[in-house]
Amino acid sequence: MRHNLRINNQLSIKILHEAARDFRYLLNRGYPRKTSLELVGNRYGLTFDERHLLHRGVFSNPDSRLRREKKIPLQEVRNKDLVLDGHNVVMTIEAGLSGRPLILGDDGFIRDISGLSGRFKTTEMTEKVIQFITHAIKNIKPRQSLFLFDAPISMSGRLARKVRLLLKRENLPGDAMAVRVPEKILIGFPGVIATSDTAIIDQSKMVLDLAGYILKKRGILKTLLRLRKR
Repeated sequence: MRHNLRINNQLSIKILHEAARDFRYLLNRGYPRKTSLELVGNRYGLTFDERHLLHRGVFSNPDSRLRREKKIPLQEVRNKDLVLDGHNVVMTIEAGLSGRPLILGDDGFIRDISGLSGRFKTTEMTEKVIQFITHAIKNIKPRQSLFLFDAPISMSGRLARKVRLLLKRENLPGDAMAVRVPEKILIGFPGVIATSDTAIIDQSKMVLDLAGYILKKRGILKTLLRLRKR
């Protein structure tokens, strides 16, 4: 997927809001997600990227409500075990720093819509993001933190080692690992899960939008799109 989507044109924004409204309408009435997105996308002549944006940010009212109920405030993480969906959190923050589009979902979670997972490369910016995350953990004060990175993604093992060293240097209890299928640990984890992945959220009890918190705290929201009127 391309990751150079820019929506500065007011007409484009208006069309996206209308498309989001129609997509949400269909979802609220039980129509299949894939079919509904195709129907709305064709009606408004949306590009692949614009359709992906709707896919990442628009949900039925019941789904949004259930996810919001699982989303916990920062103060509730204190003294609880915290597991991080490593690449999900890192890539979302990097997207904001790089000026790539972000979407505030109907469910209240901020997401990266660039689709870079398979092509993600560790850079100096990644190290900066990890520092942002560890600084946030210092403030949140969980009992311990576990970073899980997708082993199939390039350089995951090296990234996990860097995080372990940083946690040790900052005297923060925790660990970091590169595992083949992080979802096996994330789903059903008894503590708090930091992610914006809908499949994981839907099967979890307590979820923290850590990336969203850091982006807001550091004022990195220039590319944030909202497709729901408050």
